[in-house]
Amino acid sequence: GVKAGVYPPLIFMGIGAMTDFAPLIANPSSFILGAAAQLGIFFTYVGAILLGFTPQQAGSIGIIGGADGPTAIFVTSQLAPELLGTIAVAAYSYMALVPIIQPPIMRALTTKKERSVVMGNLRPVSKLEKILFPILVTVIVSLLLPDAAALVGMLMFGNLLKESGQTERIAKAAQNELMNIVTILLGLSVGATTSADKFLNLDTLKIVLLGLIASVGTAGGVLFGKLMYIFTKGKVNPLIGSAGVSAVPMAARVSQKEGQRENPSNFLLMHAMGPNVSGVIGSAVAAGIMLTLLK
Repeated sequence: GVKAGVYPPLIFMGIGAMTDFAPLIANPSSFILGAAAQLGIFFTYVGAILLGFTPQQAGSIGIIGGADGPTAIFVTSQLAPELLGTIAVAAYSYMALVPIIQPPIMRALTTKKERSVVMGNLRPVSKLEKILFPILVTVIVSLLLPDAAALVGMLMFGNLLKESGQTERIAKAAQNELMNIVTILLGLSVGATTSADKFLNLDTLKIVLLGLIASVGTAGGVLFGKLMYIFTKGKVNPLIGSAGVSAVPMAARVSQKEGQRENPSNFLLMHAMGPNVSGVIGSAVAAGIMLTLLK
């Protein structure tokens, strides 16, 4: 399942079945914030090259910067299978530490005034838009980056199961039973590859360190959020930019928590979900770029 790249797409299908793309559809500019947060991937890639890893290994390590465990495993299984266990541990550790790593970066890069901005309500999104969105994204990504089609296609397929309203039983199975089973199998399979001679070495420490440096992605999202704050004359709260990493919905909750910390009447969760879900798409696209260039 891991070596053939089967488990990560199945997990993406489950994520898609649990995801509501309405905030992203209602505010397409969220795509910019999701893309900006992927800077962590390419920054980590450069860092890995400088530390002596091969381009293929560096590409796999770079995906850690997207805070997306399944994508990191998918890319590593094809580019650098010898690092699979180490990269999986680093990627999931980074995802788990998002609530700890992000707040100091968010506060350091924004002012109290910016963090206190209250954003207006998002426009209602029609059912037709929700159905057309996954179809169009799949077609566009498949044509431009065929190597990303497996992840993005399954993400959008899972979402289509939910939004169509005609496959409720299958959508619930993808969200719950199938998702849980595949997660267990993925964890067992990756754990089985993590032998002591491959894991307990200097390269592991380097990869874990690069995983911490990957927080540049959060900084990239927040800085682009500040640009949007300037261009919209104070209508966008820069905190939602930090949600551009792929840790759904954890990163969006961090944006909400930090916003309410400065202004108790601030409700940023749905606004942050736009960059958050676009970050999932962005990390899959970045994975496709890495596979296209390095495979």
